[in-house]
Amino acid sequence: MSEMKIHATTILSVRKGNQVAIAADGQVSLGNTIMKATANKLREINNGSIIAGFAGSTADALTLFERLEQKLEKYNNQLTRACVELAKDWRTDKYLRKLEAMMIVVDKDKSFILTGNGDVIEPDQGVVAIGSGGNYARSAALALLDVKGYSAEDIVKKSMEIAGDICVFSNKNINVKKIG
Repeated sequence: MSEMKIHATTILSVRKGNQVAIAADGQVSLGNTIMKATANKLREINNGSIIAGFAGSTADALTLFERLEQKLEKYNNQLTRACVELAKDWRTDKYLRKLEAMMIVVDKDKSFILTGNGDVIEPDQGVVAIGSGGNYARSAALALLDVKGYSAEDIVKKSMEIAGDICVFSNKNINVKKIG
């Protein structure tokens, strides 16, 4: 019997003006089967001043959320330093290296993608996405970024709907959180 893989998801974050919004779809797939349509893949950290979203294994993501919270405590809530230290641990720790997840972490000033390869990527345009529908959502968000009257929240909602129409491993049950 072949091993079933959990497919990723769609997580998107957009910065516009003083606002940052992050959104996640709700679909959990196991192989070609939709197991759940209303999963919550976003987590508020540090009394809501930081929001993180994950793609990949839920248990692995929860482990990473806990580690990120520990790093934030250790480094006085300095998000950049905490993310870099988490990425270093993730890449070098024998246990953490086996984790199958990616994260987007945002606060009022910064947005990062974190991976198990040791990557801490800060986007140029303030738009960042991960997961199987990430490229669809990111492309839509970049196209909408300069539309007058669209807030960061409006852009993530519309872009996630577009990704949900295209990516079979994403849906339109969208959870949005914002800062600012």
